[in-house]
Amino acid sequence: MNLEYFIARRIHFRQDKKHVSRPAVRIAILGISIGMTVMLLSLAIVTGFKQEIRNKTIGFGGHIQLTNYESNNTYELSPISLNDTLWRELASIPGVKHVQTFTTKPGIIKTADNFQGVVLKGVDQGFDWKFFQSNLIDGDILHETDSLKNEVVISKHLADIFNLHTGDSFFAYFMQDQVRARKFTVTGIYATNFVEYDKLFILTDTRHIRQLNNWEETEVSGYEILIKDFNQIDAIGNVVYHLTANKVQPDGNLLFTQTIKDINPQIFSWLDLLDINVWVILLLMFAVAGFNMISGLLILILERTNMIGILKSIGATNWSIRKIFLYHSFFLIGKGMFWGNVLGLGICALQYFTNIIPLDPEAYYIATVPIAFNWSLIIALNMGTLLASMLMMVGPSYLITKILPAKIIRYE
Repeated sequence: MNLEYFIARRIHFRQDKKHVSRPAVRIAILGISIGMTVMLLSLAIVTGFKQEIRNKTIGFGGHIQLTNYESNNTYELSPISLNDTLWRELASIPGVKHVQTFTTKPGIIKTADNFQGVVLKGVDQGFDWKFFQSNLIDGDILHETDSLKNEVVISKHLADIFNLHTGDSFFAYFMQDQVRARKFTVTGIYATNFVEYDKLFILTDTRHIRQLNNWEETEVSGYEILIKDFNQIDAIGNVVYHLTANKVQPDGNLLFTQTIKDINPQIFSWLDLLDINVWVILLLMFAVAGFNMISGLLILILERTNMIGILKSIGATNWSIRKIFLYHSFFLIGKGMFWGNVLGLGICALQYFTNIIPLDPEAYYIATVPIAFNWSLIIALNMGTLLASMLMMVGPSYLITKILPAKIIRYE
């Protein structure tokens, strides 16, 4: 154990209660603890919120979509024919988890009291129901059978508008050369609280869409590709694009590749702006905690000028004495960060497991405050805070070089 570290430990762990610096040190530790707690909460909440909104957007449309190049930006898409070769190529791309087809058809639900424009989304037996199952509040998902059933899964938002429950029936109308009507029965009700999509999508058997559009059994609106890691969406999207770009399919169509970020640029731009808010909060909290520590260190140095003068008189260098106080600062910062992590992660865990803090779903799209534990970011935040805090202590420790042992000993 080196001398500087030994002296720093003695100062830190054997402080006299009569020392003036004791309250200042406690305030500095408290400032770091509160700052660390707020930073962890901000990181966990914003990360959780982004994750929730992103997952809900992906749940309705997949990570990547392949549609007919001639289709416009509506839900009335031109059909493409199923291609087993393309399907296998897409499924074999590294990072791809699942490939499924979909069909869409815009329509209107109308009752005596109300009407609402909707999109009928057709799915088949290869559809991944995990997202809707996790958000299902009543009834059951669709189960494809040999005989076509008029069953649909609708959102709670639409069910409330039309006062529908599982087992109830309603009519939907579709505009073509002639208005076509279909009677559907509600078999399940989901609630994602993401109103932008909840008010729009009704899920049904894809064969209904084919009948309404007069399509062949092998025709669909497009492919949805689900991937394992959202961070790879751009890279995998480029692979899919180069796989299909300028390649005429057997049915004579060209395919258009879009990631969910391309389809919903406003949503993902908004989510990116949240990162700026986090950085502002982190910088403010760090500045407050840092200034508290600087004040505490200066008080410690001024209080121990006698010790500094004696150490200099027996040959200790300025840097050696500065290291004593830097070690002492490290102990104080470490203690503050420890209790900040205990409090911050404790609150996060409480909310994560109990959802004790609610939110207004109509305003925030989610029912409770979301929490996500991104351990790599949490570790990086702790390491960055420790490093930056120690760098902030280097400057104030320079005051030690201005203390002259001759004057200190003479006045003593």
